[in-house]
Amino acid sequence: MSRASKLTLFGTSCMAAAIVVGVHYSQRAEKAAMHAGVVRDIEQQRVKKERQADFEMQKALEQEYKKIQQVHNTVPPVAGGAGAGENVA
Repeated sequence: MSRASKLTLFGTSCMAAAIVVGVHYSQRAEKAAMHAGVVRDIEQQRVKKERQADFEMQKALEQEYKKIQQVHNTVPPVAGGAGAGENVA
């Protein structure tokens, strides 16, 4: 085999090995990124369930307090029929 063919074989072999290593590194990085997305989704679902549970608890407390206490939805009228700061002449 000539020297040029040996160098060509060596060069292409090194390039092929470098490509294989690069592809494996790329696949590992992609897999890690996808796993991080799954972990983030699970955390978001946990937070959402926690907030929903807090909301349900607050709603139940509100209902319980409404049974116990008198709650008025209207604001009582101002005495004299005139608003604050109005001059009645």
